[in-house]
Amino acid sequence: MRQSVLAILALIVTATGAWAHSKAEETTPANETIVTSVEAIEMRFDDPMRVTAITLTGPIGDVSIERETGMDAVTEFRALPAAELPDGAYTVDWRGLSADGHPMQGTFVFTIAD
Repeated sequence: MRQSVLAILALIVTATGAWAHSKAEETTPANETIVTSVEAIEMRFDDPMRVTAITLTGPIGDVSIERETGMDAVTEFRALPAAELPDGAYTVDWRGLSADGHPMQGTFVFTIAD
């Protein structure tokens, strides 16, 4: 009986890993870094993610960005600022749907300084 219970618990723990949600593994610029300029906003995910919304907010408010990556689920997402970004603190907020269909969201910050 004890072996049956242990086997079932092992199966549950193993199966739960398969239900894990995608997450941003790496961002460019990296979170909480200071950079001299930004050519692109990039996110790399451990599993495909469909990024449904992304915003960039800077010292003068919302900044216009253009999605280079479409609405398909991807492991690498890229968006381009519409103009050169002035010095200051920036926040990237994103929302998406993970490969298993669950809504996900995240935030990362960076600073531009010469």
